[in-house]
Amino acid sequence: YVLNDAAIDYLEERHGGPALAAGLRTVELQHFCNQVPFMEHLGGKGIDIFDRQDIGTLAEAGLWGSIRHHGLVGDMVIVSDDAGQFRVGNHALCWVHGERLLQKLMPATAKEERWVAVVRDLVWRFYKALKAYQLNPSPQSAPAFRKRFDRIFSLRTGYGALDKLLERLHRRKNELLKVLDYPQTPLHTNASENDLRTFVTKRKISGGTMSRDGRVARDTMLGLLKTCQKLELSFYHYLGDRLGLGGEAIPQLAGLIAAKA
Repeated sequence: YVLNDAAIDYLEERHGGPALAAGLRTVELQHFCNQVPFMEHLGGKGIDIFDRQDIGTLAEAGLWGSIRHHGLVGDMVIVSDDAGQFRVGNHALCWVHGERLLQKLMPATAKEERWVAVVRDLVWRFYKALKAYQLNPSPQSAPAFRKRFDRIFSLRTGYGALDKLLERLHRRKNELLKVLDYPQTPLHTNASENDLRTFVTKRKISGGTMSRDGRVARDTMLGLLKTCQKLELSFYHYLGDRLGLGGEAIPQLAGLIAAKA
């Protein structure tokens, strides 16, 4: 854990309170090799280390401070469904989750229902245009996309819940249009959610693991399985090579990942 400007900024953005952030801010950054000295430091500052919510936010802040201190992530775009723990760094919002908010509206009249249908149609047409932009990026067309975004999300329909949602999404314009500056940015989080689907399915069937070792073993094996799939390797042959059963020699996965990147 590292308490530096990045960690304090993270804490302030997540409503940690100005007094809490000010109490932890120092001229020199502070390193903690693991959780024990980090908790001792927080306890010495008068923080209740048994308050799970506050400690969770502080731990996230210390980890984010460490990531930035070691020069990791950089300008990499982090796409999320707006969950607080992922709203860090160069952040982009998932369009699918954004549109899902429109689906959740419950119009009470035929007119309100028509407005929801119209807005959803406009959003999906705009989304398709962004996908086309990804395939053939053109910086000259970016201003037109931003104007079109403003026209859609500045609509006022008279349906209060819909208008509030459009206003809310309009405030997140930069995060929803991150693809205009970084065309390689995914427009949704489907790939990440698909990666977790195997884990969720196994958990539903088995009801979870009996011990910490079991959880580590499950997560490790599923992680290796997914990594091999993405590298177009046979997981069966990978395990055989690592267990010394002969057959095809598989290089270190870290080297293959770096080469592919």
